Amino acid sequence: MSSDDLTPEPPRLDRPSPGPEEIPDWVRQLEREIRVGPATRLRIWFGRHARGLRVGVGAVLVLALLAYLAPAGYRYVRRPAEQPRAYPTVSPPPGIQATTSASPPPAAGPFDGTPAAAYPEGAAGITLPPAKATGDFTAKQVSAALTKIRAALVTARLDRAFMTAKDRERLVRQFAPDERRYVRADLTDAVFANLATRLAPGARLLPDQPRVKGRITYRATRNEQGTRVLEVTTNFVWAYAFHGPQVVPGDGVVVVHDTLVWHVPHPGDVPARANGLWLRDMRSYAANVDCAASDKGLLNVGTWHDGKVVATPTPDPDSLYDPDRSLDIPDTC
Repeated sequence: MSSDDLTPEPPRLDRPSPGPEEIPDWVRQLEREIRVGPATRLRIWFGRHARGLRVGVGAVLVLALLAYLAPAGYRYVRRPAEQPRAYPTVSPPPGIQATTSASPPPAAGPFDGTPAAAYPEGAAGITLPPAKATGDFTAKQVSAALTKIRAALVTARLDRAFMTAKDRERLVRQFAPDERRYVRADLTDAVFANLATRLAPGARLLPDQPRVKGRITYRATRNEQGTRVLEVTTNFVWAYAFHGPQVVPGDGVVVVHDTLVWHVPHPGDVPARANGLWLRDMRSYAANVDCAASDKGLLNVGTWHDGKVVATPTPDPDSLYDPDRSLDIPDTC
């Protein structure tokens, strides 16, 4: 018997019990006093098993919490004790380049716990390389081309009015007149997402500016037709903070990583209508997105907690924020 057992020891069965006439009154009185009702017995039982119950209930709660967080944690919870994972990266293209250099704001808000917390806000993350005379292009021509491309990037990825508008002309008209028809015709909804961000119906961005990090590189070359062109490669990661459950760091953050190759022909080689921005190539991936919206070329945050399918292309979530990460990743939508 343990020292904290509160019930009296039952009578031994190896000796006869005294008859009623032999039981003193004080014993009968004691027997009545130690009889307990159901509520008291329950309280005594809980007192005896309190420690075991605490351990059991705690284990059940931990298991329930892990079951709830497991999918999201797999996506976003970093594991400092593990060795860093290797993932494929790309080498910068040849030419003059500049990478994001603006000082990031203090980490606070929805980007906390993700690499984007250290990235500049909005257009501050788009750093232009110095404009130098390159090939047959003067420094002034290079500067003008880089300025146009930066303006197009701001419209495509950071202009909230454009993100919610059905009309794409605000972006399309920034291309060379002869390129606009191809942009309208060839960029279907899904393909257009490689170039620009458009929000799905009901998607709501937080007031926080998107975080941006990347690189711009340019060089003088010739296209397939032998036209002199300034080739500009932009490679950026855009992190957007959406309204939604914030269970673990980055839960409401959608990451878009794109690489675009722009051509600006030399004005002496083309007619006026062909002078301006042309798109030579574009590729991208997005993570933590609602797949149903993504299939339509629209952006919205995905969540495991409402039954939506979520695009999660890698077990190493931090690598998705790296502009040097290869864009060759599986499509999980």
